[in-house]
Amino acid sequence: MSKNAQLADRKFIIGGFFILVALIYIFRLFYIQLVDDQYLKDARNNAFRHRTEYPVRGYIFDRKGKLLVMNAQSYDLWVTPNQVKDCDTIAMCEILEIDKKEFLKRMKKARQAPNSPRKESIFEKQLSPAVYAALQEKLYRFKGFDVQSRTVRKYPRPIAAHLLGYVGEVSKEKAAKDPYYREGDYIGVSGIEKSYEEALRGVKGVQIVMVDVNNKTKGRYMNGMYDTLAVPGKALFSSIDAEMQEYGEKLMHGKKGSIVAIEPSTGEILCLVSNPSYDPNLLVGGKLRAKNYAMLQMDTLNVPLFNRATQAMYPPGSIFKLIDALIGQKDGVLKTSTVYPCHSGYPPMGGKPKCHAHPACDLTHSIQQSCNSYYSYVFRSIVDQPAFPKFKDGYQHWRDAVMSFGPGTKLGYDIPYEKPGNVPSVKYYDKVFGTNGWRSNTIVSLGIGQAELTIVPIQMANVVSIIANHGYYYVPHVIKGVGTEKKLDTMYTRKHYAYVTDHQIYENVIDGMQLVVESGTARTSKIPDIVMCGKTGTAQNPHGKDHAVFVAFAPRENPKIAIACVVENSGFGGTYAAPIVSLMVEKYLKGKITRPDIEKRMMEVDIINNKNLIPTKHH
Repeated sequence: MSKNAQLADRKFIIGGFFILVALIYIFRLFYIQLVDDQYLKDARNNAFRHRTEYPVRGYIFDRKGKLLVMNAQSYDLWVTPNQVKDCDTIAMCEILEIDKKEFLKRMKKARQAPNSPRKESIFEKQLSPAVYAALQEKLYRFKGFDVQSRTVRKYPRPIAAHLLGYVGEVSKEKAAKDPYYREGDYIGVSGIEKSYEEALRGVKGVQIVMVDVNNKTKGRYMNGMYDTLAVPGKALFSSIDAEMQEYGEKLMHGKKGSIVAIEPSTGEILCLVSNPSYDPNLLVGGKLRAKNYAMLQMDTLNVPLFNRATQAMYPPGSIFKLIDALIGQKDGVLKTSTVYPCHSGYPPMGGKPKCHAHPACDLTHSIQQSCNSYYSYVFRSIVDQPAFPKFKDGYQHWRDAVMSFGPGTKLGYDIPYEKPGNVPSVKYYDKVFGTNGWRSNTIVSLGIGQAELTIVPIQMANVVSIIANHGYYYVPHVIKGVGTEKKLDTMYTRKHYAYVTDHQIYENVIDGMQLVVESGTARTSKIPDIVMCGKTGTAQNPHGKDHAVFVAFAPRENPKIAIACVVENSGFGGTYAAPIVSLMVEKYLKGKITRPDIEKRMMEVDIINNKNLIPTKHH
C-alpha cells in the first residue's frame, strides 16, 4: 500500500474518532437537557426554596360565642443539611443560645433517618421574637437554613385545660404512618384538640421562593403561579358555658375531684371540671413548654395532667341506689309501698353493710334516707327473682340492666381516652370465689354502689340525665358544630334508651330525689325558687378518707341541667359535693348566686392542705 493511501486511511480513522466524540457530547447534552432532570433539580434547589405554608388552626368557641382558643404567630428554624455551606456556626450558636456540641448534634440528627441531607427538618422550634429578629437580619450568613412562620395556640382564659387539650410535636411513628405530617409538625395530643384534629389542622400550602447565592429571598417563583394556598382549619363551636366552667374551677380550688354538667334534652356538656388543673398557656412555646410539661408530669401528688372527669373510676356509693330502685320496679320486685327493715345495717348479714339509725321506710323515703339495708334487699330481690331459676342468670340480668344506664360501657363521647368504669362479670366472680362459691349475699354491697363496682364522673352525670329524661339519653358531647355549617354528627342526635322507660317508675324515684334536697341528706343545699332533685353518696376509699359524691338535675319540670360532682377525701356527699352542685345549678339557671355565705365557704375550703374544713355529720 502506498504512503498516500495509508495517510488517507488514518485521516478517516481520526475523523471518525472526532465524529464519535462529538456524537457522544451531543448525546450527553441532549440527555442532560431533555431527559435527565437531576442538574435542573440541583439548580432549582440552589435557587428555589419550597416553603411549607402552615394553615391557621381552627378557633374554638363556647356556646355563647366567646373565644376559648385562638392563635398567636410563631416561627420555626428549619435546615436542609446538603445546602449548609460556609455556615457561621459561632454566630448561629450565639443567636440560639446553644453550644457547638449541641449544634453538631442537631445537624447529625437532620442527616439521619427519617430525615435526610436533602430534606428539610426542624432545627429550632418556636423562636422568640428577639431570636427571630436576629436570624432574619443575618440569615444570608446561614446558607441552608430557613425560617418558616406558623401559629401556636393561645388561651384568652386559663380554663378547661383537660377539656380543650393541648397541641404537641408529632411523634416519629405518626409522621411515618401519616403522609400529611412530617417530624416537627404539631398535632392535637389530648382533649378536643385530639378528637377534632383533622378538622382543626386545615390543609398545608406550599410557596416556591427564589433566593440568591447569599440565601436572601428574591421573591416568588413565577409570581406565585405554582404556589398552593394553605386552607385554614375549621372553627369548633362547643357546648361549654365559659362562665360556668370558670365558676366550677373556682369552687373546686383546693380540692381534688371533678364536676360534669350536661343539658339532658341534647346531651351537650355544659362544663367539665377536673382539679387539680393547670393553665393551658403553660403548654405553649418551645423550651418553656417542655420545661412546664416536665414540671406538671412530675407532680405525682396532685397529678394535674390527669382528667378525673373522664378517667377516674370511683365506687358510686349511694347514688347507685337510684339505678337499683328503677330496675327493681321495672322487674316487679319493688313497689312504692315496699318496706324493708333496717337496724343500723343489713340484718341477714349481721348488720353489714352498715347504715345510720332511722325508721323503716318505703321506696320514696329509702332514697331520702339513703338506706343501705333497703338497697341490699332490693339488690337481692332483683338477682334472686323467680324469673331466673339459675342465680347467675339473675345476676347477668341485673348486670345487663345496669350497663344500659352507662356504667361498665364506653358512651362514645367526643373526649379521648374514655374509661368505661366496671360492672363485675359472672366470669370475674367465678374466678374470685369459685364456680359455685358465691350468691347474692356474697356480693350484696354492689346494691349500694360499693365492692368492685366503679363509675366515671361523666357517667354519673349521664345517669342523672337519663332520670331527668325518664328513660333515655343522648351521647354526651362537647362540640355542637364544626365549620360554617355547624352540623352535628348524627351519633349525637340519636336517643339511647335505658332498660327502664316507664314514666311513672321514674316519677317515683324523682319524688325521693326531691325529698333528698328538701328534707334529706342534702337539705342544706336547697336552692330558693328552684326545685332540684338529687342524691348524695359516699364512695369508699381504701387509701384514705372517703370521697363525697352528689348528683342532681333541675328544675324538676323540663330539666335544663343534670350534674355530678366528686370531691375526693372529703367524707359525706352533703358536706361539699352537694353545696358545690347547688351553687353551679343556681349560677346556670339564675345567672347569679343568692347564697353568698355558702359560696364563700366552698371557695375558702382547701381540702388538699386541710384548711377551713367544715365538720361533717351525715352522708
